[in-house]
Amino acid sequence: MKMWSGRFRQPLDPHFEEWQRSFPFDQKLLRYELAASRAHAQALKAAGIITPAEFGLISSALDEISKTSEQEPEYFNDPEAEDVHHFVEKKLVALIGESGKKLHSGRSRNEQIATDLRLFTRDSIDHLRSLLGDFLETLLDRAEKTKSLFMPAYTHLQRAEPVLTSHWLLAYFEMFWRDGERLLDCRERANECPLGSGAVAGATLPLDRTLVSRALGFARPTANSMDATSDRDFALELVSHLALLAVHLSRWAEEFILFATQEYAFIKLPEAYSTGSSAMPQKQNPDALELIRGKSARLIGNQVALLTAMKGLPLAYNKDMQETQEPLFEAISAAGHCLKVATGFMRQVEFNQERMKAACESGFMNAMAAATYLAKRGVPFRQAHEIVAHAVQKCLEQECELAQLSLGELREFSPAFDVDIYENLKVENVLACHDVMGGTAPHRVQQAISAAKEKLAAMQEAHGTHA
Repeated sequence: MKMWSGRFRQPLDPHFEEWQRSFPFDQKLLRYELAASRAHAQALKAAGIITPAEFGLISSALDEISKTSEQEPEYFNDPEAEDVHHFVEKKLVALIGESGKKLHSGRSRNEQIATDLRLFTRDSIDHLRSLLGDFLETLLDRAEKTKSLFMPAYTHLQRAEPVLTSHWLLAYFEMFWRDGERLLDCRERANECPLGSGAVAGATLPLDRTLVSRALGFARPTANSMDATSDRDFALELVSHLALLAVHLSRWAEEFILFATQEYAFIKLPEAYSTGSSAMPQKQNPDALELIRGKSARLIGNQVALLTAMKGLPLAYNKDMQETQEPLFEAISAAGHCLKVATGFMRQVEFNQERMKAACESGFMNAMAAATYLAKRGVPFRQAHEIVAHAVQKCLEQECELAQLSLGELREFSPAFDVDIYENLKVENVLACHDVMGGTAPHRVQQAISAAKEKLAAMQEAHGTHA
C-alpha cells in the first residue's frame, strides 16, 4: 500500500508508477533515513506519542533493518517501495506490526528527504575533505622532495621565468586548500536539522526539535518550515564547490598531460596510471589524467542540472526536487574517485630534472632579471625593459642567449652593464632575485612549505573534530 493512497480510487498507470519511483537511487540514503527515524522516535517518546515499550520495539527494528541491509544485498529488491521512506516503513510494519505505523506520526516525507540529504551531504563533505587532505599532503611531500629542482613557468603557454618546481607544486596546494575551506564553509550551512518542519507548516505534534537536532549531531534546527522542506541550497553549494574543485583538478591534469609529451618531457608518467594503444605499440597514454580532465565536464553538468531544476520552483516542496538527488550523488562520487586517482598519480610521477633545467637555460628566461639588474643600477625600469628587449633581438639574430653576448656587446645597449651581469643571469640567481613573500626565491619557498604544513595540520584537525 502507498503511504498516500487513501484519497485515490484508481491505481497508478504502471509505467508512471515505475518511472516516478526514487527508491532505485535514494536507497543509498538508508543509513540516514534510519538515523533520522530513530531520532524522530525519541521525540515521539518524549512527547508521549509513543510509549517507552513502543520506542524500544521501533529502535530494535531499525537496528534489524540496518543489519540486514548490510549483510543481504538482495534485501533492497523491493519493486513496491516508492522511496527509501516507504521502504523503511514497510520493513518496520513487517517486523513489529502496528507499532511500526506510529513512527510516521507528526512527520512528512518532505522533511525526511531534506534531513536525509543534509546528513548525507555532511558525511560526504567530511569524506571528501579527508581525500582532499591526502592529495594536499602528497603535493606538499613532493614539494619538499623537489627543493633543488627548477623549471620554466609559463604565461600564455610561452616560457616566462624559471621557478622552483616546489613553487609550482605549492601553487596547486593553495588552489586545492581553498577548495577544502569552501567545503568546510558549506558544511556549516548544511548542518541544520529540518525534522519537525512537517510537510510545509511545521509539525502538528509538540515535538522537541532541539532534542532531535542534537541526536543527529546537527548544530541547530532549521529556522523556517517552508524553507526547510524546500531548501536545496546545501546540495547546490556542495556541487558548485565540487565543480570548481573539478576545474582545478582539470587544470592540474592538463599541465601534467602537456609536461608528459615528448615535446616537453618534464615528467615520466607512472605506468600504474597509464594505458597503451591497441594499434601503436610504443604508446603510453595519460588516461588517468585525461579522465580526470573529462570528469570536470560531468561535474559542471551536475551543477547546471541542479541550478536548472530549482530555478523556477515555488515554495515549498515540489516533486521536481527528486531530480536534485542523482546529480548530487554523482558529483560526490566522481569527485571522490578523481581525488583518489590524482593522489596515487602524484605519489608516483617522476620529474626529469635535466630536461627542466635545460628548458630554463634557453629562451631568454633571464631577461626580466637583466632588466631588474639595470633598474637596481639607476636605469628607469621602462628604459631597462627597452634595453634588454633590444639585446634579446640581437641574440635572436646571432642565435645565442643573453649570457653569450660579450660585455662590450651588452654595453652597446647600456653602459650600466658591468661584469657582474653574468652572475646575475645564472638560473640560481634569477630564482633568488624573486625575494618577496610568495615568490620563488628558495628561502621564500621554504617559508611557504612551512606555512602549508600549518594549513594542512589545521585542516586535518578540523576534519578530526567532525569525524
